Amino acid sequence: MKGLTDIPGVRVGHASDFEGLTGCTVILCEGGAVGGADIRGSATGTSEFDLLTPLNVTGRVHALVFAGGSAFGLEAAAGVRRYLEKQGIGFPTAAGKVPLVPAAILYDLAIGKASARPDLKMGEQAAAAASANAVEEGCVGAGVGATVGKLAGMKNAMKGGVGSYTVALDGANAAVRVSALAAVNAVGDVRDPHGRILAGTRKSETSPEFADSNTLMKRATRGGFSRENTTLVCVATNALLTKAEAQKLAQLGQLGVARAISPVNTMSDGDVVVALSLGRERAPIDALGVAAAEAVAEAIARSVRLARTLGGIPGLAR
Repeated sequence: MKGLTDIPGVRVGHASDFEGLTGCTVILCEGGAVGGADIRGSATGTSEFDLLTPLNVTGRVHALVFAGGSAFGLEAAAGVRRYLEKQGIGFPTAAGKVPLVPAAILYDLAIGKASARPDLKMGEQAAAAASANAVEEGCVGAGVGATVGKLAGMKNAMKGGVGSYTVALDGANAAVRVSALAAVNAVGDVRDPHGRILAGTRKSETSPEFADSNTLMKRATRGGFSRENTTLVCVATNALLTKAEAQKLAQLGQLGVARAISPVNTMSDGDVVVALSLGRERAPIDALGVAAAEAVAEAIARSVRLARTLGGIPGLAR
């Protein structure tokens, strides 16, 4: 399968700065997608996320942006809006169409050039590069500057990145797909389904052994750790959902984040899951939620398995 682009109507594009070590990832839904969101982290940077609440009058969004650059990276969403405006895509108003583009950012200023941030131009480039091809994974787009396992500082961290994975439902729901894309920049460790650490805090700069971030967290001083981390996730499905159901799917997708990252949803993370509904298939929300958690956990694992060494931070893909 191709990852998030297994969902008809979804296109994914990346813009990557391998010199400044930052980038952005754009998920286009030009026909519109019903969206919902769930925020569990406490160091989150977003824009236009009110569009995803069930109480908001707008029923659909046209794109989602994940970017590095901390709050500066939110500028990339303006480039995506400019791209969509040129395509005649947006929410109809008396003065013309207005593209609706929620965005969320992660902090990557400490790994490359702090002055390098995704901007309007980069957002437009990522949108223009978006395709329905298999999602490019690893150190691309929002994953270029992503790192994991930072409880002992960047010197003992490992590379994160972008991962994507699709789960198909069974039986009468066999036509239904739930897919996830994750940009992983967590303070904690990424673990496999058996609890084994795949990538995380190393015991030293030269050691291949892991320190176990859960143990380190329990030793934390009152000052805590740097709040420069975030896992950004998009869950998309070809099942028809209301905005309230999309929000519930985002909440259920967070279970996959908790399975794959530990510790997670900390005061030092800005963890976000956005759910997008495109299509007309039908399936119970609980079935979709089980698939979403599975897809998210696997996407997170792929994000580190496919991440190569960059900026002096070792990656599993070397």
